[in-house]
Amino acid sequence: MKIEVKELTKRYGEKEALSNLSFTLNEPKIYGLLGRNGAGKTTFMEILAGQITATKGEVLIDGVRPFDNQRLIESICLIKEGNNFKKDLKIKHVLKIYSYFYPTWDQELADKLIDEYGLDRNAKIKTLSKGMESALGISVGLASKAPITIFDEPYIGLDAPSRKKFYEILLEEFQNEKRTIIFSTHLIDEVSLLFEEVLIIREGKLVLQEETDSLRQSIISVSGPVDAVKTYIENKETLEIKQLAGMMNAYVYGEKEEALEYGLDVEGVPIQELMIHLTERKRGA
Repeated sequence: MKIEVKELTKRYGEKEALSNLSFTLNEPKIYGLLGRNGAGKTTFMEILAGQITATKGEVLIDGVRPFDNQRLIESICLIKEGNNFKKDLKIKHVLKIYSYFYPTWDQELADKLIDEYGLDRNAKIKTLSKGMESALGISVGLASKAPITIFDEPYIGLDAPSRKKFYEILLEEFQNEKRTIIFSTHLIDEVSLLFEEVLIIREGKLVLQEETDSLRQSIISVSGPVDAVKTYIENKETLEIKQLAGMMNAYVYGEKEEALEYGLDVEGVPIQELMIHLTERKRGA
């Protein structure tokens, strides 16, 4: 399903959560939606899921607005950091409700995940720990098999082995049946290898959208003697420069082979580091 975001703006009183945000997601991929707290990521995901309306602009899914459109809403599953389920419901009731709502629901996968995370189907949501509630959210999101599945910090409280299992199952399910998965997280180093395309938002505006493979090849970390680094980065766009005791390190848009010809040490820039530099308040887009 094609997602078009056109000059999307959302205001809460005097605060502007999104500001003329525009981009297109053309095909089923695992997208990383990154940014600092308050960047507007959750607001965008709630508009996409049809839960709230925009102040200005629009989101279109295959040319149609999702808000108040039952057919489209059944194609979108948003799992947020918390409060996804009514507290007085039992886990088995949550699974039943979601199975009725999503035409693509996979009960076999839901049962597998509930067992994998050791959840008691008769337990009420209000009795679950934060980690157990996150495990239920992950299970519902994956089992929905919604053509657009959105995870917004979905695993608060889960330990590292449980998060790893989630990544493995998510990737396996995606490979078996492609869908658009939008993933927002602060644990970027853990999941960056899953991302096929990355979008970075800063203060409600898009500062980067690029395929991950291209991103890793186009932005490099170079280090070496100050004069050599300065010569190499001259007339190149740099993101960060650090100098210490006659040595210099720079994050730069460049090519590995060329940097090596200057006798520099060359490494890739982790996506988490890139996000940090692109979203620092002192920097422009």
